[in-house]
Amino acid sequence: MTTKTKTTKATTTARNAKKATKAQTAKPTTKTATVAKRDAKESKPPKPTETSAKKISQIEAAIIVLGKSRNAMNCKEMVEAMQVAGLWSTPKGATPDATLYASILREINAKGKDARFRKTERGHFTLASRK
Repeated sequence: MTTKTKTTKATTTARNAKKATKAQTAKPTTKTATVAKRDAKESKPPKPTETSAKKISQIEAAIIVLGKSRNAMNCKEMVEAMQVAGLWSTPKGATPDATLYASILREINAKGKDARFRKTERGHFTLASRK
């Protein structure tokens, strides 16, 4: 035969006090630790480098290349011209021309007549400012 122990109000209060003390002295959760680390990183000013000042996006480089070209170009030609001119280089991408093609089409579909690019024929683009 087992006997049940009676839990008194004093025992319950003592247990609750013990739990509260453990909660206060416990390590912060990973979420709060991550937020603290992020805040510490954000407070540091970024280090100035030569590449960060000159770095432009692939689509901006394409605008510059198309501006210099008299003819419409396909994306592979644009990427090669960007790399030769030193405007943009692929950050370990396998298919930068496909990425550029998708970016240009996304802009044309999203902005319509206000897009910076115009499709002249299959796979060839020019600047929309040229007629």
